[in-house]
Amino acid sequence: MITSLLIFTIGLLPLVLAVNVTRIYKGSQLGIALLLFMCSITLWQLDIGVLYLKGIIPEEWILNLFRFFRIGTTGVVPVIFYLIYLLLNKHTPNIKNKTGYNFFQSFFNLKIFWGLVVWSVGIYAINWTKWGIEGLRVVQIADPNTSLYFPNYGDYHFLYLIHTGTVLLLLIIVVIICRGIQNASLKAFLRTFSYCSMFLLLTGFLNFIPGTGAVISSIGVIIFSSSIIFSFVKMNNMVTINYNLLKERQKKLDYMGNLSTSLIHEVKNNIQIIKGYSKMVAETEGLPKQSENHVRMIQLGTSQLEELTHHYSEYIKKKAVEFNDADLNQIIQEAIDFTTELRKEKQIDICFEQKYKPLKAFASSTYLKQVFINLIKNSCEAIDDVNPKRNIVIKADIVADKIIIDISDSGNGIVKDRWESIFDPFISTKELGMGIGLPFVRKVIFEHRGEIFVLESSQNGTTFRVSLPQYEFSELSHT
Repeated sequence: MITSLLIFTIGLLPLVLAVNVTRIYKGSQLGIALLLFMCSITLWQLDIGVLYLKGIIPEEWILNLFRFFRIGTTGVVPVIFYLIYLLLNKHTPNIKNKTGYNFFQSFFNLKIFWGLVVWSVGIYAINWTKWGIEGLRVVQIADPNTSLYFPNYGDYHFLYLIHTGTVLLLLIIVVIICRGIQNASLKAFLRTFSYCSMFLLLTGFLNFIPGTGAVISSIGVIIFSSSIIFSFVKMNNMVTINYNLLKERQKKLDYMGNLSTSLIHEVKNNIQIIKGYSKMVAETEGLPKQSENHVRMIQLGTSQLEELTHHYSEYIKKKAVEFNDADLNQIIQEAIDFTTELRKEKQIDICFEQKYKPLKAFASSTYLKQVFINLIKNSCEAIDDVNPKRNIVIKADIVADKIIIDISDSGNGIVKDRWESIFDPFISTKELGMGIGLPFVRKVIFEHRGEIFVLESSQNGTTFRVSLPQYEFSELSHT
């Protein structure tokens, strides 16, 4: 009885831990997946603990409880599978091997997940038959005063072993995927979680050794829980620190917002002056052809600035962005046209690969245009004057329900430690930079329910990836 209670108590540790993990990822699918995994471990320990209830409750009850609690170890396979699906589709990890990434995305989908759920139900059902578990037998352990029940396995029990054994393979895949996750605290937590789960799985297989397996696997649960708790506390501290830093930056942004109201008023006044004089210049007789193009670009830039200040002013008042049906191809092309003079000055070529025409999205054209202007401008500035390779490539594609836009340059690259911090306000690598360009870009992308991050960067260049929700009327181009 004491041994059984001890095992039950140890089994509650992962469940308590899971509840605290879901507090950080409250309402998220990732938090639910981790909760289900921890519940599976708790049910596994209850499954072991009932075998020590010999003489306390009838043998038939113990057999039925043992079969029932096997839902934990049987269900952990689809849970880990679903966790991998979430990491691939919700956190968009940076996996350098594109072939491997495409394979993972094609294999870990909801259709296979539900097929795996059906298979798991079948494996669980076999446990309730003589082909899975025939019955129980009494086993004497090291302590002569203690004995327990041990199951007699049926002819098809090997299916259960194969099923649970795939957890090890799935955990290895989690380790591979979590290397590319941008969130450092989540990345560290998932790595610890995976390695500890592998250790726990190996100790779990010792359960098939009569008499010693239960004790050793319980020790494995203690080590697993202790390691995960340590990693959880570390992750929680990182989240708290980041939250406090975010509050400080938000204070600065609120102050900048107040200043922006006054600045916008002054900018509008100067825009009217520029528009007036550019119109007068355009009407001048005998204006050279090249000068006409320059005036046209001045007017185009003035209109973009006027529209941007208007939208930004409205945003400050309403705290919201207005969305409409938009063609991302057109938005990106207009951003490319707007940066023509800058690229000519730096002798940089740009290539925009359009796979879908049109590429529909529900977006704010003005804000997104400014996003791509900023990104192209940053790419141009990343290519120094001595770099022989001077090009920018923009690729747009649709993956699952997302529009993926990659902006690649041949610049000097970004140090990996700064891949995330470059999006923080008032942090700039440029000598005269204010550090508000990329934070503005990320804010706009977030307003569009998307995300932006550094996909890869080296001395050969940098690739930024923008991910936006897909609009249903995008069509594959055959041109």
